[in-house]
Amino acid sequence: MKFTNTKVQMMQNVHLAPETDEDDLYSGYNDYNPIYDIEELENDAAFQQAVRTSHGRRPPITAKISSTAVTRPIATGYGSKTSLASSIGRPMTGAIQDGVTRPMTAVRAAGFTKAALRGSAFDPLSQSRGPASPLEAKKKDSPEEKIKQLEKEVNELVEESCIANSCGDLKLALEKAKDAGRKERVLVRQREQVTTPENINLDLTYSVLFNLASQYSVNEMYAEALNTYQVIVKNKMFSNAGILKMNMGNIYLKQRNYSKAIKFYRMALDQVPSVNKQMRIKIMQNIGVTFIQAGQYSDAINSYEHIMSMAPNLKAGYNLTICYFAIGDREKMKKAFQKLITVPLEIDEDKYISPSDDPHTNLVTEAIKNDHLRQMERERKAMAEKYIMTSAKLIAPVIETSFAAGYDWCVEVVKASQYVELANDLEINKAVTYLRQKDYNQAVEFLKVLEKKDNRVKSAAATNLSALYYMGKDFAQASSYADIAVNSDRYNLAALTNKGNTVFANGDYEKAAEFYKEALRNDSSCTEALYNIGLTYEKLNRLDEALDCFLKLHAILRNSAEVLYQIANIYELMENPSQAIEWLMQVVSVIPTDPQVLSKLGELYDREGDKSQAFQYYYESYRYFPCNIEVIEWLGAYYIDTQFWEKAIQYFERASLIQPTQVKWQLMVASCFRRSGNYQKALDTYKDTHRKFPENVECSGSVRTGHMERDPLNLLPRKSVLPGPEIAKRNYFSGEKYYLSAFLSSSLHRSWIKRCSRICQKTEEVGKNERNKGTAHKVRQRWQWGLPWQKRRKC
Repeated sequence: MKFTNTKVQMMQNVHLAPETDEDDLYSGYNDYNPIYDIEELENDAAFQQAVRTSHGRRPPITAKISSTAVTRPIATGYGSKTSLASSIGRPMTGAIQDGVTRPMTAVRAAGFTKAALRGSAFDPLSQSRGPASPLEAKKKDSPEEKIKQLEKEVNELVEESCIANSCGDLKLALEKAKDAGRKERVLVRQREQVTTPENINLDLTYSVLFNLASQYSVNEMYAEALNTYQVIVKNKMFSNAGILKMNMGNIYLKQRNYSKAIKFYRMALDQVPSVNKQMRIKIMQNIGVTFIQAGQYSDAINSYEHIMSMAPNLKAGYNLTICYFAIGDREKMKKAFQKLITVPLEIDEDKYISPSDDPHTNLVTEAIKNDHLRQMERERKAMAEKYIMTSAKLIAPVIETSFAAGYDWCVEVVKASQYVELANDLEINKAVTYLRQKDYNQAVEFLKVLEKKDNRVKSAAATNLSALYYMGKDFAQASSYADIAVNSDRYNLAALTNKGNTVFANGDYEKAAEFYKEALRNDSSCTEALYNIGLTYEKLNRLDEALDCFLKLHAILRNSAEVLYQIANIYELMENPSQAIEWLMQVVSVIPTDPQVLSKLGELYDREGDKSQAFQYYYESYRYFPCNIEVIEWLGAYYIDTQFWEKAIQYFERASLIQPTQVKWQLMVASCFRRSGNYQKALDTYKDTHRKFPENVECSGSVRTGHMERDPLNLLPRKSVLPGPEIAKRNYFSGEKYYLSAFLSSSLHRSWIKRCSRICQKTEEVGKNERNKGTAHKVRQRWQWGLPWQKRRKC
């Protein structure tokens, strides 16, 4: 039959997946029956024939279909009976093809029921029933709703407390924790009134109390924190609350109550099961740290030895080395250092190197080169190198007869470990140790030996040699070694900075600035280069650029007194004293006892005319450093201007002690005695000064003046009652200003006073310049005060 032949042709186009013995879970996912490939239906002759013939159309649904019609076998042309297939070749449900049974499917399709066959409308979602009845509204005033709302508020307060703590606002975090505690107690009372005590939310109570104790601890309210932890620990309803005794031990450790800290650490250790190995190791580390701070090194050694035998780690190995160093056991120090070296880092560096040219692999490698995990590995490696270097520098001077031999032993051990690159750093540190012991020749020789190694070590050694020669003022050698360091490693910031320093010392500021700029291009946060380039711009009188450099440096080093002082100095050079004073005040806030900064502030205030502020800062500078001649001179002059002669004397006496070869300080002391009216003391001071400095003309004249003050009549001529104008003139110009003043103090006749008044008038005529006129006016004024009050104006 034609129908049978078509069926056979269609079955020939069906390719079933072959059965294999391998039990592969993912086999067959990519295999499919080609009969479902709609793209090839146009080229399928059997499908096109079925579409053109009548048997390709489905028969219409009749009112009643026999349930056995679809399973009735039909005889084929080959004489066998097969199940009736669909018009497109789909096998029937339960039919067997090539030994494989098609799985059963649903008897009824979604939405097709017997009612549909009886003529009812299609309604799978039962929409004909109408809208559903509205839900019953919840009562907001019900106790259950109030409890749920209160629980939500407590949880929000706990979260806000934790967020505030993470942001650094500790006071706000504590207030939120207290609010959460108060509301949680209200919640417990309400729940007890509504339900049984068994329904209390213990997890919420635990979290509230634990957060409150933590906030008390970070706010250094240790007594309240301990009380809160005790409430948690003593409550048997809280599971695993005993581990919080470790937190209590931490608080006692902060309070330096080491015995109680150890007690609570051990109680916490007993609460931790042996399965939780990492937690037990951490508690034992805390016990070891407590023993170290208490000075019980033997007990600390026992703890760390146990840790290194169970789970060795870097901190335990480092602390163990310190403990053996504290008790002075050389052999145990070596063993502890070897244990520290052998601690595995568990870092695979090979996975960050792409072995092939596969772009996908290279992309993955680039993505993980700087991810968070890689950063954690770098931090761990840096910490390991820090512990090893610190331990080596600590034990090297004591494990052998000399520190050189100790460093050699440490270098050999490090070379045989996974930290081979640290050996070169240890050798550099050995040279630095020579410098600390002021053995410069050995340091230079050792650095010259290191100069012959690979580029990195060569650059470091040459940098140190350049710095040594620079401090020794040998700028030629310093420049030579700086060139070697820069050529070995062009990205060596210290080498570039040293090269700039040597050029700066030779006066070539433009070239020095270029080296500093190159160092900043390699690393913009190089503070040494940024500071030096600011000084260079200041030398070049490029004050704006210098100010920019120091302001950038101030953003990096907020509390650097040197940077603040340089900013103030530049503002002073820019003739902006107010800004200079403001920045110097910041310097004083950082280092309030620096005498140079205080004297600089006094100088600026003195320029501004504020004598009181200037005196305050000059006096503070003198109090911290009483040997500054400039400060002493200013204070002495200040007291002379304010006519406090006695206070000025102590400053000039100290100046004469600091500079005993300077005659001016002793003359100032004598002058202060004379102005204060202590003539005898002034005369003695002049005589003593004259003995020390017999060739000093001013001192000799002062001695003669002192005799006149003792007895002014001794210098008068025998035949005359008063000195004539020539004598007065001579005494006036020889510096004897107080001759007439001393003569006035004697009780003379009024006519003599009138004659002396005329001498003053002639003396004033002799004084031509302003200084002599002023002095003559003072002499005349003193004569007037010797007259009766009626005659003063006439004279």
